[in-house]
Amino acid sequence: MVLELHRSNYSAETHGSCIRAVNLYMHSHMSPNMSPWTVMMSMILFLTPIICLLFSLHDKGSRVRYGKWLETIHKQRYYLHAMGYIIIIRWKNLTDGLNEPIKHRVGHWTDTVHNLEGNAVLWVQNTFQNDALTTFLNFHYLFVYLFLIYVTTVYYAYTSDRDMTDKVTLNYLLIYAIAVPYYLFFNVEVTSSWIPGMDALLYHDSWYSTFYAKHDPLDNAVPSLHVAIPFGILMLNYLHVKSKGLTLKEWRHYRYHMFILINTVVFIFAILYLGIHWIIDIPLGMIVGGIGALFIHHLQPRLRNDYGAMFKGVTRQKVRKHILVEGTILLVLFAAIMGAINYQDSTNEEQPSFQLGPGDTVQDIIAEMNPKYSATTTIKNFDDSNTLEYAILTVNLAESGFSDFSIDWNKMKGLAEHHCTQKVECTASLLPNESIDLKLNSPYVYTFIFLHHAGDEGTLEVQVVSHYEDSDNSMTKAVALSLSSLYITGFVIYRLYRLNKNGRPYYDARPSHTWEEE
Repeated sequence: MVLELHRSNYSAETHGSCIRAVNLYMHSHMSPNMSPWTVMMSMILFLTPIICLLFSLHDKGSRVRYGKWLETIHKQRYYLHAMGYIIIIRWKNLTDGLNEPIKHRVGHWTDTVHNLEGNAVLWVQNTFQNDALTTFLNFHYLFVYLFLIYVTTVYYAYTSDRDMTDKVTLNYLLIYAIAVPYYLFFNVEVTSSWIPGMDALLYHDSWYSTFYAKHDPLDNAVPSLHVAIPFGILMLNYLHVKSKGLTLKEWRHYRYHMFILINTVVFIFAILYLGIHWIIDIPLGMIVGGIGALFIHHLQPRLRNDYGAMFKGVTRQKVRKHILVEGTILLVLFAAIMGAINYQDSTNEEQPSFQLGPGDTVQDIIAEMNPKYSATTTIKNFDDSNTLEYAILTVNLAESGFSDFSIDWNKMKGLAEHHCTQKVECTASLLPNESIDLKLNSPYVYTFIFLHHAGDEGTLEVQVVSHYEDSDNSMTKAVALSLSSLYITGFVIYRLYRLNKNGRPYYDARPSHTWEEE
């Protein structure tokens, strides 16, 4: 997609040097061979040394010298951190692969959240919307988020802070693990799929459309990891400093801490403005980030054997007590999840998946699958007076149908008609209260189902439910993946209880056997 030149000129004139990154991003739009992944990796390689050098200018003595890098990686076992990132990528792919197959049972809670919040996020978007801001925030939402996850580990390692290197690496690994049951069993659609008139400013940008179709199922709004992960870093910084008897301003990483804080504030605004998250996702993201930070802060000293062998002080009596208390908490949370699943399973039949205002177009995603399998997708028009139009198109062929952060319905419909790869009609209309069952194939590719409200008035409610042939064990796998989250929550609750009972502050990370030795 070619962006108008006046956007680039406006950005340069109005925002100065800080918008150079946006201009680089806009130039990348002009190159059809540059994917978001390529641009992101290129900028990571370029900015990592700059960030590390800039934020350590006041403490040059802490820098790991070039010739000592490999020795430090081996000595501090930082290769385990790299392995951890590989594990979480695999974990995320596995989780995302379960999301769609179980969705017909777990439904979603979007109507509940919308009833609580109303259209507050629509006001945010309408108040501030302009193309330059949208372009910058789209870039920031993807690149800066991933960059912070990566560069924070590198920065702490480069400045010889072993403990914080451990903690921020575990932060990404474990916070995602904590979020798994909420993503799988408490689905909430993104705001632009539910609030009539709310634009999907990120997902309807052609340059990002394929990338996000492959990595974002659009119903994982609660909680926001764009809040949870950076907040987890901020919380870890605070807990670490408190445990050392310092204040944040006295800490040598205070400048970097403020860098993360500023970007976290931008994330919070971006997730509301871009039509992605609900307001409630922010405090829930902070809770998830806080649980993860507390677990990591109290676990890391044992992993590093800072107070003797890892299992020093562990007795059978303590193990039994941990199993009893933490296991009870796990079972209570598990029962709550099962209750929510059963409730949703009994009410799914009449629950709409999307709400569209006049002229609105939204999309559902059919996950990639083995060619020998298919998915049966049922589309229902719940409206009594308006006609629903739909179009089916693989994600890579849909890119040219996005224009100016929106969907050009006529063009997208034409693309679907011309490039139809299904054995069913790829474009059609559903009359009021009509439904249709479609047997769809999506061999090793993701597929969009676009839904369009062609009427002039009213809110059109639509239900889209897909049943995947290869999903027999998906629910069992989803439950198994969620158990670690429930255990971590139980551990944190019991740890805080024990600290309080023994008159110790919540940031005291020393193992309990050291309390007995005092």
